[in-house]
Amino acid sequence: MLLLSLTLITLTLSEEAAAQSELPPNHPDISSLGMSAYNGPAIITATLNDLFVPGTQPGDLEDTIAPPNTCRACHAGYNSPPDDANETWHAWGGSMMSQAARDPLFWAALDIANADVENGGAFCIRCHAPQAWLEGRGAADGSQIAGDDFEGVQCEVCHRLVDPVYATENPDRDLIVLAGISPTVSVTGTAGMIVDPLDERRGPFDLQTDWSFNPHGALGLDWPLVSPYHQEAMLCGTCHDISNPLLSWNPTTEQYELNDPDTPSPDLSQGFPVERTYSEWLLSSYNTPQGVYAPQFGGNKDYVSICQDCHMHDITGAAGAIGGNSVIRNDQPLHDLTGASTWVPLMLPLHPVFSQTFAVDQARLDALNDGIDRARYMLQNAASMTALMQDGQLFVTVINESGHKLPTGYAEGRRMWLQVEGYNAAGQLIYQSGAYDPATGILTGYGIDPTLQVYEIKQGLTDDWATQLGLTAGESFHFILNNMIVLDNRIPPRGYDYDAFLAAGAAPYTAGVPDPGRYADGQYWDTTVYNLPPGVAYGRVRLLF
Repeated sequence: MLLLSLTLITLTLSEEAAAQSELPPNHPDISSLGMSAYNGPAIITATLNDLFVPGTQPGDLEDTIAPPNTCRACHAGYNSPPDDANETWHAWGGSMMSQAARDPLFWAALDIANADVENGGAFCIRCHAPQAWLEGRGAADGSQIAGDDFEGVQCEVCHRLVDPVYATENPDRDLIVLAGISPTVSVTGTAGMIVDPLDERRGPFDLQTDWSFNPHGALGLDWPLVSPYHQEAMLCGTCHDISNPLLSWNPTTEQYELNDPDTPSPDLSQGFPVERTYSEWLLSSYNTPQGVYAPQFGGNKDYVSICQDCHMHDITGAAGAIGGNSVIRNDQPLHDLTGASTWVPLMLPLHPVFSQTFAVDQARLDALNDGIDRARYMLQNAASMTALMQDGQLFVTVINESGHKLPTGYAEGRRMWLQVEGYNAAGQLIYQSGAYDPATGILTGYGIDPTLQVYEIKQGLTDDWATQLGLTAGESFHFILNNMIVLDNRIPPRGYDYDAFLAAGAAPYTAGVPDPGRYADGQYWDTTVYNLPPGVAYGRVRLLF
């Protein structure tokens, strides 16, 4: 049985209004949002040049990013009978993409990054608040983020993206845009995005064939350009494969070390691997023409291949409507961009400060609630599990049903674990592994129970680097300083190959070193064996995230 350690809570407007009246007991004081709390000296002095990543830079845009509410006019409320869950703006509005710049975990990490590295937060803002960064409001402490910047990864940010590698099927205009980019973007990821400086929007479909008139003509815009790039996983890799531009691999010392001062990274492909979701997919069986059979994720597709197949699955519907006119497609991508977060969209409208960054109306609350439901569904289907009892031993196998590691993405605090309970014939609990203490977030038996199975990645500091910094070596929550992987036992996807994952910075790690024996090539499951005490008559096994 696969369950979640989550309580089903639905937001209502009245609850939201009541919750804004005061901070919860013992909550740290928050006088304002948009300013990193740390204002002391950083551990490392760094310039924006040290953090440079190729691509469109602040000030390069001639046309500003149009606010998402301008898109709402045609891309929301257009289905009859009403069907908000399948409408473009509603789906995006409940996604974590639209919360990226108001995510409290982002602000916490930003604060620590600025305390660790001077200007360090500017690197984070590129992906979390791209409008602010592109339009010159990318101060490292977040103090310049304002207004629509808080809408995170917005419609126009994605729909003005240009393929860094030109192909003949791409719009001719891409050549003009790429000619203005120097140095070129040669590595997918690390926020190396190229954005059209003009408001020339792109998408995967030929709207001139679909429509009898230009749907954006009333805005004075040209026909949207047909961009195959928007149906490629590489677009998602822009912000879902992150290397630290401050640290590069030194083959002599065999560790990641600080680059020369006031100098861009000599090779971003050699930067410390902060996140490798795109690489994990790239090296999986999903990255094939047919993909993998997964109808639980694919919507109208039985087989899924690229990121968009699962995280923007095809539906039968329309992207929007003008004057009651719409075009129904069977391959319309749902703009839900669903991931795994259920807590952040639940908390944001209830918070007295973060709720001030957007219009908390019933439509947005409905969107957030639907986003929570979608994330819960994604988690419930990301793995399958079997349990076999034999000779007093319980064999539990967790199978990764996703197209990347399970779990994947941001390292800090993200974990998945097995909870096993054994009961005697009288219904008394006599065995337990992986019990969660909601008061502390600690799993009972952590470090003591040899059978406790937690899937996670832990990053940290090598002895030499920690000594230079004046910090403690080993596991660390200083993501912008981390230069080693202490542990990575997350379950790989179908098609896993150790050598390929090692080369991409995505190998399993045990005790700070790559571990070729943790998973065999081709393995996308993991089995844990529990020695149960005598008297266990029945039990329960849960996989929790």
